[in-house]
Amino acid sequence: MSSDLDLKAASPILKWAGGKGALLSQFAPHFPALGRYKRYFEPFLGGAAVFFHLQPAESFLYDLNPQLIEVYSVVRENVEELISALKIHHNDREYFYEIRAQQPNELTSIQRAARFIFLNRTCYNGLYRVNRQGQFNVPFGKYKNPTICDEQGLRLASSSLQQAHLEVADFEVVLGIAERDDLVYFDPPYEPLSPTSSFTSYTSDGFTSADQRRLADTFRTLDARGCLLMLSNSSAPLIYELYQDFHIHEINARRAINSKANGRGIIKELLITNFRASD
Repeated sequence: MSSDLDLKAASPILKWAGGKGALLSQFAPHFPALGRYKRYFEPFLGGAAVFFHLQPAESFLYDLNPQLIEVYSVVRENVEELISALKIHHNDREYFYEIRAQQPNELTSIQRAARFIFLNRTCYNGLYRVNRQGQFNVPFGKYKNPTICDEQGLRLASSSLQQAHLEVADFEVVLGIAERDDLVYFDPPYEPLSPTSSFTSYTSDGFTSADQRRLADTFRTLDARGCLLMLSNSSAPLIYELYQDFHIHEINARRAINSKANGRGIIKELLITNFRASD
């Protein structure tokens, strides 16, 4: 990687529902100082905004979405080939549906990663959603001039990912690895504020209230171990209940995923920590 890249900060290469890029300024007062933690863990990787912001020296990044982990692996290992593959794609409705209809298992890993990024950049709201068969089913986004191939952004991301461990795994994998003074950031699918507000189909299995309780148990176990912990979630009553013994910070987020315009706007989310950054 060139020295010019090293002077600039990497940022997310994907649009992601619930991505934290726009909230980093509110998170900043709650991050631990760089020298306070040893290693960084992110078990719900998604758009990886916090990882790219912190630029940790050693990181362990997980997600249950194998296509997502493959994209980051290709960005890390074959970024120039990926850039070449992305340049083939163009923003057109008919072309979008042709690419969406492809069978990923008939493509190379580089072609799959390029397809994933292309669909992400040109589909409606940058959503990732699959049906029960695991097939991507978000419609065309009708953007006038979306950035499909951000060459510099991809190279910056590749540089940042060089020392990262990437794996398809459930969040509980951290229980076997994380140690005292490691930083773990959890950003799970949110507990719905109402029965009709759930959006958990990042994989075909969803994320239930039982999973939220399992996650809270993991959080408490790591807390007892001496890890530094951060967790994002909705302001649903269950989340206040599960994390009442920890520091709960209220964050103002802009809701973008709603079919009705009057359902969008500022909404309260929670950032939960087991430490205070000033301590």
